[in-house]
Amino acid sequence: MTQPRPGPDIAMLVLVILIGLNLRPFLAAPAPLLADIVADTGLGYGGIAMLTLLPMVLMGLGAFAAPGLQARIGTRRGLLAALLVLLAGSALRLAAHDGVSLILTAALCGIGVAFIQAAFPGIIKASFPASVPVVTGLYSAMIMTGGAFGARLMPAFMQAGYSWRAALAWLAVPVAIALVAAWRILPDVRSRMPDGALTQHLLRRPRTWLLMAAFGLINAGYTSMIAWLSPYYQAQGWTSGDSSSLVAVMAVCQAFAALGLPVLARRKIDRRPWLFLTIALQAVGFAGLSAFPAFAPVVWAGLCGAGLGGGFALAIVAALDHLPRPEQAGALAALMQGGGFLVAALGPYAMAVLHDRTGGFAAGWALHLGCVLVTALLYLRLDPRSYPQAMPSTP
Repeated sequence: MTQPRPGPDIAMLVLVILIGLNLRPFLAAPAPLLADIVADTGLGYGGIAMLTLLPMVLMGLGAFAAPGLQARIGTRRGLLAALLVLLAGSALRLAAHDGVSLILTAALCGIGVAFIQAAFPGIIKASFPASVPVVTGLYSAMIMTGGAFGARLMPAFMQAGYSWRAALAWLAVPVAIALVAAWRILPDVRSRMPDGALTQHLLRRPRTWLLMAAFGLINAGYTSMIAWLSPYYQAQGWTSGDSSSLVAVMAVCQAFAALGLPVLARRKIDRRPWLFLTIALQAVGFAGLSAFPAFAPVVWAGLCGAGLGGGFALAIVAALDHLPRPEQAGALAALMQGGGFLVAALGPYAMAVLHDRTGGFAAGWALHLGCVLVTALLYLRLDPRSYPQAMPSTP
């Protein structure tokens, strides 16, 4: 029997942390700066929504293409190329002199993140087969922490005298660090997955579409929170710094729940009790944001964050639970994210439309309350005893 290698395992954990930290700052960072961005570029609510909607669409479409690309060029080359694209998208924000160019930088970042998010769950299952829930929780927690980092750092840069463009471009630095780490740590191993046949097999299974729908409805709440939570409270008289602190509270609660709930759920293969807990947290949070926004905004943001973070991590764990082989489980998780992010991209846009029609954001938060209740019905189907029939393994 091969003995564990603590050195490589620790190095891979470091890579999990560094990669996770860089997957959300580009999405979360513009929200606290929207007043300056709008004043400089003239973007309206539809254009602002595109800063989230377009990269989410590309993250979804890219996830469908990622398994085949991973099989052809290898995980290492694909990941390094994706990090380079993310680095370019972040750095080019320094030269984003109008709304169109800013949206294009968001698109570049979305393309880079698409491959990373599609490949990484399979990497985790292959590298840590005995600790999938815990390491997935760590990865998800780092994603949420990165969002908090991006949101909270922007006002500090502005107060230090940087322009909003320079503040956003500084996010290229941690991407560069992750790129160097991936170059040193990630082995050059090609995926064994028969990409075309496996993808077709998975897309013929109703369970794949159920996972996509549930993941999309949950992440639609996340994308709307990072896009509109700060403007929601700025419209009620909050400063940019105070509203960004609220986004940071949400993201910190996401990180704790993303790390803690998979650890608590690791002892039983049935993840549904914990998934239902994440639904309850989100339901209370969105109801509070819609009906009582001034009563306890920190509580509402924290509850939504905890539910969204825990739900994100447990959804990936549940997808990986369905199939035993890492390449198959990773492909399922990639497809779940692909379809899910296409659904999630509609969240900020739907809220922008509702804002234009109602004059406020309350209807949008009520919409997300309805989304999480629908997700609860979908989660009822995730009985682990049904996994072999719902998702039979391919040769």
